[in-house]
Amino acid sequence: MSKNTNSYESPFCTRYASEEMQYVFSADKKFTTWRRLWVALARAEMKLGLPITQAQVDQLEQHINDIDYEMAAEREKQTRHDVMAHVYTYGQACPDAAGIIHLGATSCYVGDNTDIIIMRDAMNIVKRKLVNVMNNLAKFADEYKNMPCLAYTHLQPAQLTTVGKRATLWLNELLMDYNDLCYRISDLKMLGSKGTTGTQASFMELFEGDTDKIKSLEKMIAEEMGFENVVPVSGQTYSRKIDSQILSVLSGIAQTASKFSNDMRILQSFKEMEEPREKKQIGSSAMAYKRNPMRCERITSLARYVMIDSLNPAFTAGTQWFERTLDDSANKRISVAEAFLGIDAILNIMMNVTNGIVVYPEMIKRRVMAELPFMASENIMMDAVKKGGNRQQLHDRIMDYSMIAGEQVKVYGKDNNLCELILADPLFMVTKEELDAVLRPESYTGRSSQQVDEFLDGFIRPVLDENKDVLGEKFEMKN
Repeated sequence: MSKNTNSYESPFCTRYASEEMQYVFSADKKFTTWRRLWVALARAEMKLGLPITQAQVDQLEQHINDIDYEMAAEREKQTRHDVMAHVYTYGQACPDAAGIIHLGATSCYVGDNTDIIIMRDAMNIVKRKLVNVMNNLAKFADEYKNMPCLAYTHLQPAQLTTVGKRATLWLNELLMDYNDLCYRISDLKMLGSKGTTGTQASFMELFEGDTDKIKSLEKMIAEEMGFENVVPVSGQTYSRKIDSQILSVLSGIAQTASKFSNDMRILQSFKEMEEPREKKQIGSSAMAYKRNPMRCERITSLARYVMIDSLNPAFTAGTQWFERTLDDSANKRISVAEAFLGIDAILNIMMNVTNGIVVYPEMIKRRVMAELPFMASENIMMDAVKKGGNRQQLHDRIMDYSMIAGEQVKVYGKDNNLCELILADPLFMVTKEELDAVLRPESYTGRSSQQVDEFLDGFIRPVLDENKDVLGEKFEMKN
């Protein structure tokens, strides 16, 4: 339970997101990354001939982690500038290097490059958890690829599918999200050292117009921070479309998760499948018998938040003026962080649910058999035609019997008696044994089983093999 009971705390921190993801968006991660960027800048400038000593770089490196937050806060109160407050605080810890910290840079050198680094690290966490959900669903699809179940169009019973084939529909959307995420990770570039309006004018001054050194400076900094490239052109900031593109991927994951969780909630209502449940879990304070799908409901709820939140950077990107405005700052520090925290929470729950889905085969079969006579009527009719029956007469008779059977089910709450009506009618020339043979659910699932094998072998297992070192992660629900 949170110790802070007299002010607002984000539920992402107290209930939903992992400590791992929370750290990525923490003050320590942010401000130590600022200092790492200042070290990288100083080191590159030293190597390229500016009057900076190895001793100064060493001193900066020694004090990356010992941040005096009280001093920085007090200084920011005076200057109303967070970056300059931290330049001052860093300088106090590194007196010999104080004069060369942030040399030639503008605030976005640390602010924007740090945001890119944070999003990269956060996307890698998302990727790891995403492939673990995919791994769970791949096992589930393989295990249940042969089990017939009702498929639905318009939420009305349609032709049969299998439990495993349906799982591949969820899995395929996760694969689409995975591919989008991998592209964004591989395509991500640092801002680099572009200066106040993106022209690198300050570095032209420092390096006396030596363009090659300026380009080398960016390359050296990027490599030290783990990137191959910097953006080719920019204003003061990296394009805010990058935030929008990344949150669009997170929104895609949320959309997939919402589809999965809604399907699971309906299946639990049908009593065909259930999410995992703790022995002492309470479904309702009033109705002790209830087994509410609270995990999937939470996925749905959080997914809705992330999908809406992804609109924030879209509007921000569309309203930046010329080389930059500052109406992005307050919004992006909330919207980007919370989108990642939301997806982290969603994937944690999905790992838990997909690792313990409960299947009720007899209930699935019962629901199949209640509808199968209607689906089998075409085959029954064609068999009768082969024996000499008149197709039009048989069609009319089945249509009449289907109406009667439907009335028995919907009006009187009785079992579907279509097969009994057909069996009793000599027009169909069918025996009980022949009818039972026609009513085999496996005959109505098409290529479902083969499709599962083909999809898993051709598309999913290569991804899982590529990520085999991170598979096996589990998540236990805490609340």
